[in-house]
Formats: sequence, C-alpha cells, structure tokens
Amino acid sequence: MSEGPTRAPGRLLAIIVACVLIAALAFAIGRFTAFGASSAAPVPNAADAGFARDMQVHHAQAVEMAMIEYGRTTDADLRSLAYDIATGQSAQKGEMYDWLVQWGLPQSGEALMSWMADAGGMAGHDGHATTGAGSVEELEAAMGMATDAELAALRDAQGIDADCTFLSLMIRHHEGAIAMVDRVRELGSVPRVIDVATSMAETQTAEVDAMRSFQARLACSG
Repeated sequence: MSEGPTRAPGRLLAIIVACVLIAALAFAIGRFTAFGASSAAPVPNAADAGFARDMQVHHAQAVEMAMIEYGRTTDADLRSLAYDIATGQSAQKGEMYDWLVQWGLPQSGEALMSWMADAGGMAGHDGHATTGAGSVEELEAAMGMATDAELAALRDAQGIDADCTFLSLMIRHHEGAIAMVDRVRELGSVPRVIDVATSMAETQTAEVDAMRSFQARLACSG
C-alpha cells in the first residue's frame, strides 16, 4: 500500500509533545470534574471499584494508541477521531482515578476483571466464564487490549498500513470496553459510575461504527 508523506522529525516531535499535553490536561479536567461531585455519594461496591481500576488501565492504552495515530496520520477523519479518543478517555481516566481517591481505595490490587464475575461467573468474549483467573496477558486479551508486539507494529507501520492497523486494534479495544461497561451497569451501585459507563457505551459504539466505515473507505484487509 502507498505511504503518506514523510514528516520532519522536529514537527513530529512537536505534535507528539502537544498530544501529551492535551492528554494530561484532559486527565486533570476529569479529576477536577470529579471533585465537584457530592460528598454524600453512595458507598461503592466491588464492581464500582474494579471498574474504576480496570478501565483506567484500559483507557491508558487507548490514549497511547490514539496519540501514536494522531501524531502520524495524514487522514483528517482519523486524526479527529484519535484526538477525541485521547482527550475524552484521558478525562474519564482522571475522573475514575479520583473516584478511588474519594472512596479511600487503592488504585490497584485486585486481579483484572475479577469484579466482573458474579457467583456463577460470567460469559467472556469467547463464551467461557471470566472470573479474573489467568495470566495478565490472558486477561488483557479478554479486555480487547493490544499486546506489546501489536503496539510495536503500530509504531512501526507507515501510511495507510498504519491507519488500518490503528483501526483494527482500536475496534477490538473498544469492543472490550463495551463488554466491561455493560457489566458494571448490571453490577455497579454508584449512580455516577453507571452514568459514565452508559456514556462510554454510547460513545464507543458510535466510534466503532465510524471506524468500520473508515476501514471500508481505506480498503483495509482483515
């Protein structure tokens, strides 16, 4: 496939630095927004806390992938999408960080996805029960996250190949997030958590639809 025009190293570095600053600002805005919440918020349950922890991990990778794409793509639609993902998910990550602070709970500690299981377990992406058991790599895969090798491939790809790689990884990533938000909407107890999860489901479903249309436009394979 053809490659996009080569960017000057200095300009690329400036774009990446700008992306980092944008993401950091969005994270801070998310925390600031959370500080305005009522101090009489309901006591969170395991699902609320687990969702806040795991979705921060999930969002961090989405922001990383979006910033790679934002700093490199020459496609205006993809650049806009990457910007929206980086800023929106950084803000949400900041708010979820602050939930745990306000609840007096640690930012990590429980096994990934352990909160998603009820007494009988739950159906995972492949139809098997998901209980938080398994290696970190297996659990991250169940969350739709990219592996280190896939992230390296994204960084190394060029032109339309890079755009198509980003779309494939981000669609899978979003689908993993949607499964998580659906679960916390069933099990969570804090209204703000449910509201944020509902918003995530709506936004990421729409973004998956948009990304599939971009794949068709770019004639991405796979």
